[in-house]
Amino acid sequence: MGSNSTSTAENNCNVTHLTFQYSLYATTYIFIFIPGLLANSAALWVLCRFISKKNKAIIFMINLSVADLAHVLSLPLRIYYYINRNWPFQKALCLLCFYLKYLNMYASIFFLTCISLQRCLFLLKPFKARNWKRRYDVAISAAIWVIVGTACLPLPILRSAGLANNSESCFADLGLHDISMASSIGMVTAAELGGFVLPVVIITYCTWKTRKSLQEFQDPPQNIKERKKALRMVLMCAVVFIVCFTPYHLNFPFFMMVKQHVFSNCSFIKSTLCFHIISLCLANLNCCLDPVVYYFMTSEFRDQISEHGSLVIQSCVRCKDSTLEIHQRKENLQTISLECLDVPTQCDEIII
Repeated sequence: MGSNSTSTAENNCNVTHLTFQYSLYATTYIFIFIPGLLANSAALWVLCRFISKKNKAIIFMINLSVADLAHVLSLPLRIYYYINRNWPFQKALCLLCFYLKYLNMYASIFFLTCISLQRCLFLLKPFKARNWKRRYDVAISAAIWVIVGTACLPLPILRSAGLANNSESCFADLGLHDISMASSIGMVTAAELGGFVLPVVIITYCTWKTRKSLQEFQDPPQNIKERKKALRMVLMCAVVFIVCFTPYHLNFPFFMMVKQHVFSNCSFIKSTLCFHIISLCLANLNCCLDPVVYYFMTSEFRDQISEHGSLVIQSCVRCKDSTLEIHQRKENLQTISLECLDVPTQCDEIII
């Protein structure tokens, strides 16, 4: 794999520039920026400030919203580049934005997996949930950040080849450094097994066990309601995982093989590269879908949003009523003043 943005096979197949990627990336980032920014900012504010109960995977949700928000904040720079096709900023900033994209992807995968696993285990073993400490979730979250942050470091390093020659290129136009076939196989294996296969197995198992417990056990209505909530949350995590991350990881091994000149069929090469672009756009949608997990699947979050949203509305109504009352009093005073000018003696009697 050379340091140029495309291999010889790609050049022969006339896929040096997939021009549709610029408009597709720009449209996708514009579409998710405002909803992702507002939803994750509100989610982080509510989760950190107003939720006192730190069970039910709340700590993992906080970390998930932080991962999403970090990526969302880098989107304006991506939008600028894909519209103007020019990078006037520092090279390090380009690599940082590139790094945050994959950091968000794999951090989201692991935190969604932890949410599903914890909700399932706490439902099946409620006595263990009572003894579970908040610091355990904090330690697990810290370990995830360290592991994912370290594992994602090679990705921007591999894509920094184009920055050495052309400072105006970034993101999709970055080149690739030479790596051996063994290194490529090792990277793909680690990403697929650790970042996809293992989470898929865990989320599938949690979904099956949660659904099975709901069908088998005849609990009181309150317990059945709690099991349904847990099942909805696990299912929502599975939906986000399938929609956002499965297409990318199904295509990733073929993408790397194309970059390693394994294939020579032009139709297959074009299809693989095009699907890689589409799968990356789908992966970005998790920034908008993750807050759905918080709102619809966590009763505490929903209650706090409703409560504080109602307080804001009530405050606005009270402010409006006060303004109207002040305006009415002002009009009454003006009316009295005009009457005093017309009939001074009556005013004297009113004052007395």
